[in-house]
Amino acid sequence: MKKIIITTAMTALLFSSPMLSVAQTASDEIAKYREMIADGNPSELYEMAGEELWIKPAGPKSASLEKCDLGLGSGVVDGASAQLPRYFKDTDRVQDLESRLMTCMETLQGISSASVINESFGKGVRKDIEAIVAYVVTHSKDMKINVPAKHPKEKEMVALGEKIFNFQGGPMDFSCASCHSADNKRIRLQDLPNLTTQKGAAEGWGSWPAYRVSSGEFWTMQRRLNDCLRQQRMPFPIYGSDVTIAVSIFMAAKANGGTVQTPGLKR
Repeated sequence: MKKIIITTAMTALLFSSPMLSVAQTASDEIAKYREMIADGNPSELYEMAGEELWIKPAGPKSASLEKCDLGLGSGVVDGASAQLPRYFKDTDRVQDLESRLMTCMETLQGISSASVINESFGKGVRKDIEAIVAYVVTHSKDMKINVPAKHPKEKEMVALGEKIFNFQGGPMDFSCASCHSADNKRIRLQDLPNLTTQKGAAEGWGSWPAYRVSSGEFWTMQRRLNDCLRQQRMPFPIYGSDVTIAVSIFMAAKANGGTVQTPGLKR
C-alpha cells in the first residue's frame, strides 16, 4: 500500500514538474526570437540583389530576364510564385520557380541549364538564381496560394509527389511522412507542420523559401528539399529534377487557399 502511495505521489510530482514545460517554453522562446528579428529579415538583401539580376544583361546572349514567363505572361512577377509549380507548354513539363528560371536563363541569356545543375548551392549562377527567387517570391507575399494542378501532367506530378512523400528508404527507413504526417510533432524543440493537411501545408509550403539564421543564408525550396533528403540519408536529388518538383506541387496543391508568407525566416 505504501509503495502505491509513494508511486502515485512521485507520478503527481513528475507531471507537475516544470521540466515538462521545457519543450513548450523553448517553442515560445523561438517564436519570440523570430518576432524580434522579423522586421530585419536578411532576405531583403537577397531580394535587392535579385531585382538587379532580373534586369541586368547576362550570359552569352547579353540579355536580361525581363521577358521571362513565370506562368502569368512575359515579365510578370507579381503573384507568379503563388501559382507555382505549374505546367508550361513551351517545355511540356511541370516546373517550379527555380527550374523555370533555368529555362529562361537558357533561352533568353544562353546560360546552359546543365552548367547550373552541376554547381552547388550558394555558388555561381545557382547563387544568382537564389537571389532572383527571393525577388520573385516577395512579389507574392500575403497573396493566396493558388496552384492550378488541373492539367493532366500537373495531376500526374501531384500523384508522384504524394508517392515520394510517403516513400520510406535509406539506412534510417525514413520518409517525408515520418516527420510531416501527424499533428503536434516536433524535432529539436521545433514544431513540424503536418503537410498532409491544408493548414499544415499552407504553414510549411507558404513560409519557404526562407532565410536560415543558423546557416546565414537564403534557402530556396530546392535547397530545403535537398536537405530533407540528406537528413533521411537518401541520395541528393538532381537540382530542378522531377522528383523535387513533384514533392513541391504535392505540397503546394495541398496548401491551396493558404497565404504566401515568403520570404520566411527560420532558425
